[in-house]
Amino acid sequence: RKSTPKNLLGSNLQEAAQTSEGDMMNLLVRKSTPLWRNLQCGYATPPVLAMHALVQEIHSTTSASDSDNQSTVSGQTQGALSGVRVLDLSRVLAGPICGQLLGDWGADVVKIEAPGKGDDTRQWQPPSVNGKHSSYFLGLNRNKRSVELDLKNSEGKELLLGLASKADIVIENFLTGSADKLGLGYHSMKKLNPGIVYVSISGYGSTGPLAKAPGYDFMAQALGGLMHITGPKEQPFKVGVAITDVLTGVSAAAAACAAMVHQRATGEGQHIETSLLETQVFALANHASNFLTVGKNAQRLGNAHESIVPYQTFTCSDGTIVVGAGNDVQFARLCEALAQSALQCADLHMDPRFDSNENRVVHRKALVDILGPVFEAMTTAQSLELCEQANVPCAPIQDMQQVFSHPQVLAREMVASTPHDDIKDLRTVGHHVKFSKTAASIRMGPPLLGQHTEQVLREWLDMDSGSIAASMGLGAFGKATH
Repeated sequence: RKSTPKNLLGSNLQEAAQTSEGDMMNLLVRKSTPLWRNLQCGYATPPVLAMHALVQEIHSTTSASDSDNQSTVSGQTQGALSGVRVLDLSRVLAGPICGQLLGDWGADVVKIEAPGKGDDTRQWQPPSVNGKHSSYFLGLNRNKRSVELDLKNSEGKELLLGLASKADIVIENFLTGSADKLGLGYHSMKKLNPGIVYVSISGYGSTGPLAKAPGYDFMAQALGGLMHITGPKEQPFKVGVAITDVLTGVSAAAAACAAMVHQRATGEGQHIETSLLETQVFALANHASNFLTVGKNAQRLGNAHESIVPYQTFTCSDGTIVVGAGNDVQFARLCEALAQSALQCADLHMDPRFDSNENRVVHRKALVDILGPVFEAMTTAQSLELCEQANVPCAPIQDMQQVFSHPQVLAREMVASTPHDDIKDLRTVGHHVKFSKTAASIRMGPPLLGQHTEQVLREWLDMDSGSIAASMGLGAFGKATH
């Protein structure tokens, strides 16, 4: 059809023009990649692999698109999302993680910030670098360009809508209903850009009794059941990092990539919604299934596992380790290994109370009462060595210094150097997803506030110095000048 994106059809546009409407779908399928054909046929793909494959699919269609839609960011490599333009209106954690992932994978991400203030996390310090750059902000905003716009100013709003008309993806995490009140909601942007993929992240979603309530990770962990299953029996604990925010950001990035596959195939955009609460409920995983299938309510077991024994921490003479025997074979190997220092463990795996995981779950306390003193009599190094030699999963409990100096973490390049205009030798976390063909990259460090305002307006909207000055005079950029 006339609206079919030419980058899906390849370079032979004459063939497309001469193809009848009835044969167009056959042409699309023949010209598109195996992943698209799999999606058409309904084949399933594991989530992480699916996200990787979706990004590669977008790359295969975007790489053939018009050169005038390619980002001109200095030094950009051809990542899987190269040529995809992202307008990031979000702040704090979940939204910025989504934007940073898309940027790492090659997209041109423009971060819209309030004049003179910027993202809330710019003020979340200490800790900070050089006493002025928040470590929190630095960890979430690489591969982005910063543009200051006053969205309550009519000229600022018009400039934003102009940028949205040129974007592929918009990310926002305004309080539910706020974007619509500003005239910046999905339907307003869809009128300007029917192909826009509009990602909304909220605390609780756009419907229901809590739709307009402010939402934070802590509340989502509580309301979504995570705190109920975390910590000792005596008291619920939150997870030490804002894990619900992180998972929501990663999920939003995956959803945006999935929607981009549809957009590249049909020209149609869509509105994507996700929330901290929904993501947290989804992340209950086996605990959710236990309740929904047989009505079993979860319980707090501290560092133990509800359905696997032993799978927990053990205290040694000089510290604590984690040991997990995930099946009967591993448990037998663990018993044989521990028998080197405690003979009573040699035949423990043949004891009728412990000869299957089901029986070990039933007799959890009896087994832990036997194993506990064995580990207490050894150092952490001795315990880990025995488990490792027996090929039983185990690990020490590490602090940040130990994590980022661990040889496996370094071997997987999870410590990276990031360029920055005001910080020398800035280090950040590396890429947790590796691409064999279109490597993720760090092309620019976290931006200074409003650092790229003029550059982006020139590039995306073809504005010259005079028109930018006129917008400034109308208050589009607040009181700041760049």
